[in-house]
Amino acid sequence: MYKGKRKEAKQQDHEQQSNVFSTRCYYFLRPFLVELNQLLDRRLVNTCLQLVLVILIHRHRNQGLLLSELGELLLSPERAPSGTKRIANLIHSPKWQVKHIQDYLWQQADERLDELMRPDQEVYVIWDESVIEKPESLKLDGLCAVRSSKARRLKRIKPGFYNPPGGRPIFVPGVNWLQILLTGLKSTPSLAHFRFWSTRGEGASDKRAEEGQVLAQLAQRWGKWVIHVWDRGFAGSPWVSNALEQNVFFILRWKKDYKLQGPKGEQKAWQITIGKRSWEHRLIYDCKRRCQRKTGVVVAPVFLPSNTQNQLWLVVSRPGAGRTPWYLLTNLPVDTPEDAWRIVFGYNRRWQVEMSLRFDKSELAFECPRLIKRENREKLLGLAALAYAFLLSLVRPGSQTSQDYLLRFWCHRTGKRSLLIQAPLYRLRLALSRLWLAFRPLCLPRLI
Repeated sequence: MYKGKRKEAKQQDHEQQSNVFSTRCYYFLRPFLVELNQLLDRRLVNTCLQLVLVILIHRHRNQGLLLSELGELLLSPERAPSGTKRIANLIHSPKWQVKHIQDYLWQQADERLDELMRPDQEVYVIWDESVIEKPESLKLDGLCAVRSSKARRLKRIKPGFYNPPGGRPIFVPGVNWLQILLTGLKSTPSLAHFRFWSTRGEGASDKRAEEGQVLAQLAQRWGKWVIHVWDRGFAGSPWVSNALEQNVFFILRWKKDYKLQGPKGEQKAWQITIGKRSWEHRLIYDCKRRCQRKTGVVVAPVFLPSNTQNQLWLVVSRPGAGRTPWYLLTNLPVDTPEDAWRIVFGYNRRWQVEMSLRFDKSELAFECPRLIKRENREKLLGLAALAYAFLLSLVRPGSQTSQDYLLRFWCHRTGKRSLLIQAPLYRLRLALSRLWLAFRPLCLPRLI
């Protein structure tokens, strides 16, 4: 008798927690839902909230964003056509656009910026480019030629295998993708913006034009309160000149063969600091090798070859023999070794956006949608981005209790690495999926 009551009490607790997390998702999306309620029928607004929950539940890399699969989870397998129709009515409605989701994320990023603004902490805006590959698709609207990263991985030489393929890069149908995160030096990131564009078809655009619009918007919105972090894909005098015109702070990884105006004239980046002793050495933890690595840093004042008015600094991080140095170009003043390490550690935060893109592709199935119209496809991806933003909110400071509950009861792990990781997004989503499958939230339609 006692065991039965205890089991019943535990089930009631799990059911209560299921509703707590669904309510939390509702309050996270509430500003967006309120705006959507002014444009759409109330039933479609409810479907929007339910769809975000179902996206979190359905963990399938190849079918995670198929409307038929989501419709089955929204209602039941017997009522899958009705569930699919509800989602299609929301996605195909011409009364709202993906811009509403982007504006909502900007508002969330503004609030997050206010939380991160401290005298002892710098705020970073991390950019990265990627592509969504649709190699088997030809009829989808807005596809263009994109370089396939999957093909590049398959072409790598592997020990013990023969005749590795070579030749030129492989291009497949797809769309271009830009993602921007907002984070501090030691805080969890927040999704600030995403954008898709194509170089073909109606509304064709150029990469630098799209990114230039975002940079101008960020310069007007946040000015010098943040530091922009870019990888080598942004390296080049045109982009740096644009950043200087917008009057923003930045850290850019420069290509070693690109030229700069140094103390001895115009030279390649690697030639400017060659032969110079490092200012200082530190033991930096290498996450890939899982060891401490002695790393040196040296700085040289430089200018762009096309612009000798704006002073820049080239910060070179030297991780030791056999490792490729980082050549970091910045307009932040670097006068001491501490300033140089601040630049190195700031660029090191760029790995957050790499993990973000990987999560979107592997966990949220961003390459899965088969919607013909470009606008509808971007809406569905935008709703999946909202699901990702909600997951990031669960790993912020102050959410440790709820995070511990999910990981303990619904995704228990004993490995040391799993216990020490600070933002276990994969486990959190798996735990939420298991919880909501076992105890369906009240905001989702009852299964019949």
